[in-house]
Amino acid sequence: MSRDDSDDTTPLLRDDDVCGGCLELQEDYNSRWRSIRVMYFTMFLSSVGFTIVITSVWPYLEKVDDSADASFLGWVVAAYSLGQMVASPIFGWWSNFRPSKEPLVCSIFLNLSANIYYAYAYLPMTHNKFHVLISRAFVGFGAGNVAVVRSYVAGATSLKERTNAMANMSAAQALGFILGPALQAGLSFIGERGVTVNFIRLQLNMYTSPALLAGLFGLINILLVLFLLKEYHVDDHGRQIQAINYTSDDTGDIEEPEESIDNVAVLTSNVLFFVVMFIFAVFETITTPLSMDMFAWTRKQAVLYNGVILCGIGFQSILVFIVVKITARRFGDRPVFLAGLAFIFCGYFILLPWGNHYPKIQWQDVKNNSLISKILASNSSTEPTGCAYEQTWCQYIPAIYLAQYIACGIIIGVGYPACNVMSYTLYSKILGPKPQGVYMGWLTASGSGARTLGPIFVSNVYTSLGPRWAFGVISGLVLGGFILLSSVYHRLIAFSVRHGRIVE
Repeated sequence: MSRDDSDDTTPLLRDDDVCGGCLELQEDYNSRWRSIRVMYFTMFLSSVGFTIVITSVWPYLEKVDDSADASFLGWVVAAYSLGQMVASPIFGWWSNFRPSKEPLVCSIFLNLSANIYYAYAYLPMTHNKFHVLISRAFVGFGAGNVAVVRSYVAGATSLKERTNAMANMSAAQALGFILGPALQAGLSFIGERGVTVNFIRLQLNMYTSPALLAGLFGLINILLVLFLLKEYHVDDHGRQIQAINYTSDDTGDIEEPEESIDNVAVLTSNVLFFVVMFIFAVFETITTPLSMDMFAWTRKQAVLYNGVILCGIGFQSILVFIVVKITARRFGDRPVFLAGLAFIFCGYFILLPWGNHYPKIQWQDVKNNSLISKILASNSSTEPTGCAYEQTWCQYIPAIYLAQYIACGIIIGVGYPACNVMSYTLYSKILGPKPQGVYMGWLTASGSGARTLGPIFVSNVYTSLGPRWAFGVISGLVLGGFILLSSVYHRLIAFSVRHGRIVE
């Protein structure tokens, strides 16, 4: 394997024509990649913090507050992304002027505290659903540190290293998506009752234990950042630029490029990232309500089965990242991006309901509307399953088959990872060697805005109009993204390529 094939095999002595004979010492090289791997772990924990409760937040809401409905679920899921959207530019700006440790430690501690708050959301006597909402918003605010992570990795890698490093970071993120639902599925065996730790008034069950585990991961992350992370910044050729707290005598001051950034490419990249994150946020949000409606799964079954499905998609994503690294090297970043959007379109098109088989409706469990039947139903320990009768579309829109659901997940699990890594790989290359904290903050904010609007959109449209409208609109949005990328294809090139410093 050549040194360009992985993040830990980058050549230490670069070509004289490229770097002017500059030499990166082995100690500096090891320290730089050790710091980058700390950022991989931070990205991993950010995705774990989101997905570890994603399949259980709906039944948790139903358990702690009877007034919560599917529309409110959309707001709860969106709260995470709204917090991240607000925080990302702030943390990105902070990292441009101060060492990355400061915003990272602050944000991770906030994330840790918010997960503990989530675990205690059942404790107040009233308005429990709003405590769940607020806690998820603060978890998301802490997750705004991904702007710092992306900015750091972009600034600490050369143009040649960038795609591999970004793909590895995406693989770490995908691993978080795997372990999050997997851990939730494993902890579901604790059950809804679980155990009570009386002296701290904590109910340790299948809903609270994942959040507490995420808090423990956050504590480990803080220690890694404090003791292992150092500041590094290199230009597109890999030459080290003086960083805020970098004191090596071998580091030379290299002037920041004065050429302008292509603002059209920057804006387009943000729009495309919004589209990519929006369509995946829709899929994440709708999995539990959709499966409970279409397949008549109980709350516990939905948490377990969707956890297993999302875990499988996550494992698949890691394989996709390996393929993406090879394919992008051969064909380029932009063709891979287009192919990813095509896969996502196919996935949502397959998910559209067809045929003449209709979902089971909850009121079918009650044979008549008499007072006696209602009393018996309310006193029964059997959980009603199927499509809620309040959703009138259940009576005339065909059911989605389990095979459709799984096939959609597999296909989206190919397209989304490719689009995800290509979107911010291209973005970092477009920006060039300038400090990227604020720009990465805006990119993260656009993705967080998508994660905010996506759950609200799908929960309301799905509840009111059903899956045909919801997934039809999403398919149209993906097609629009494909057309936009094709129309500005020639402008989405690296900063150094645009200004003639490097031949693509």
